[in-house]
Amino acid sequence: MLIQYGQALGDYLYDVFVAKFDFWLAFGLVAQLLFTARFLVQWISSERAGASVVPMAFWFLSMAGGFMTLIYGIAKREPVIILGQAFATIIYVRNIMLIVKNRSSGSKTLSN
Repeated sequence: MLIQYGQALGDYLYDVFVAKFDFWLAFGLVAQLLFTARFLVQWISSERAGASVVPMAFWFLSMAGGFMTLIYGIAKREPVIILGQAFATIIYVRNIMLIVKNRSSGSKTLSN
């Protein structure tokens, strides 16, 4: 039984990542990597500062990854992705706008 599940999982992964590999899968994977990279950037910045910080790069990676994921969702006609990323991307852009606006008054976001 365990062997059957292993074979079924292997067949599924092959089908999803190899047999159906196309431009949109590659695009979606890059989008997800960008989106995930923001957490690494935030973690590294916080470790360096010795406190929880949100660097400007976090917001740019959020915006880029979110926008690319939105494009992927539109191309694949995935309403859950479209709705989630459309609103999230607006929030990321707005945060960047607020940071830039308040930069002269000493924003709480690191400029790294």
